[in-house]
Amino acid sequence: MKPLQNRHKNQRGFSLIELMIVIAIIGILIAVGITGYKAAMRAANEAAAVKTLRTIAEQQMLYFNSHQRSSFGTFEEMRKENLLDARFDGATPTFDGYVYTMKVIPKSTTSQAGYTINADPQVADGVGATGRNHYFVSSDTNTIHVNDTQPAAESDPPIGG
Repeated sequence: MKPLQNRHKNQRGFSLIELMIVIAIIGILIAVGITGYKAAMRAANEAAAVKTLRTIAEQQMLYFNSHQRSSFGTFEEMRKENLLDARFDGATPTFDGYVYTMKVIPKSTTSQAGYTINADPQVADGVGATGRNHYFVSSDTNTIHVNDTQPAAESDPPIGG
């Protein structure tokens, strides 16, 4: 009987403390991974928003040129002419974590036709935004402006500036 008891004493498994330490380390690794994943998603959403604004600005110029340089198009008008894809259905399209708002300024006797577009991060379930930066582009400069605290405007610095 004695040899059997000695054999059990020598075959030691994990203690409760060792197991809790391993679980804590795994939890820390998961927390770091989730934080990194969220930061990467925000950066990807912001890059997609900038690319989308550039695309809309290019398509606006095509629309403007095809309408005898007299008007710019709304999302709906540009969709009808197949200048934008189905993501732009509706007055304020939302995709890739950003909400896009466009204002079209009609040509008048006192002003030229124009447009402004804002891309603002979506707030996900009231918890956090899907991006940190707000973007703005207009027909006046065709330069994308950025603001990290509120919707961007022409007075904000351009990207990279």
